[in-house]
Amino acid sequence: MKILQLTDIHLTKPGQTIGGRDPNANFEKALDHCLKDHQDADAMVITGDLSDWGDREDYERLKHRIARLPFPVQLCIGNHDDRPTFLSVFPELASEDGFVNYIFPLPLGTGIALDTWAPQTHEGALCTKRLQWLDRALSASSSPAWLFMHHNFVPNRLGPLDSIMLKDADAFGQVIERHKDKIRHICHGHCHLPLAGSFHGISFSAPRGTNHAGWFSFDEDKMLAGSDLPQAYAVLHADASSVMVQMIEFGYQAKVRLEGPPDYAAWDRATMER
Repeated sequence: MKILQLTDIHLTKPGQTIGGRDPNANFEKALDHCLKDHQDADAMVITGDLSDWGDREDYERLKHRIARLPFPVQLCIGNHDDRPTFLSVFPELASEDGFVNYIFPLPLGTGIALDTWAPQTHEGALCTKRLQWLDRALSASSSPAWLFMHHNFVPNRLGPLDSIMLKDADAFGQVIERHKDKIRHICHGHCHLPLAGSFHGISFSAPRGTNHAGWFSFDEDKMLAGSDLPQAYAVLHADASSVMVQMIEFGYQAKVRLEGPPDYAAWDRATMER
């Protein structure tokens, strides 16, 4: 199974930039790169911050663009989005209680998209209703589950970023702990950083976003930090016994070197260029 994860695409009005980069153009570059190398993907999931300001026009352009892709595309919302506006364009993604929670089929189980949006804050939220929905969805699933969400639920030890993580992380952990034998992996975004780890024994990962990148500023206690690192997306490869997640830095512009064959016999100190 191959799943493409794009995150933090931050679509804006045409011509507007973020961090000196054009998020609309970079989203197109990410899609072009995906189509060049991964047309065989089973799904693409975009894990939130679909729009930079939650504008309806951004969601309309997104809906038109993903309809032309050769694989199904699933969407989560993030703190920069606006749930009512998003659902006015994608009403089919609303759960019965009005959140953007839904399940979708995957070749190796069930995908679960979670809504961690909350109004007037950059923090993530999973209220009682949403956690009960997740508990029911996992209870009903007889196959491996793959969770997709925007906000991180494990601290990064970066003060400003940790102040806007999922505030209901402990309650979320209690729910997934009950179902950890069913959950194969969790993908999130939000941090604009390459991250991997485990939570209640369940592996998780996050790539850098498709436009602006974060930075590990451990000595900054007030402001979020950005950098000019390459734009990226993730590719998740899975089979019955393994999961591999690759961060693809499609924004890298420098030379790619061929450093030699992997055959050990070909490695010669006298002749190899290092």
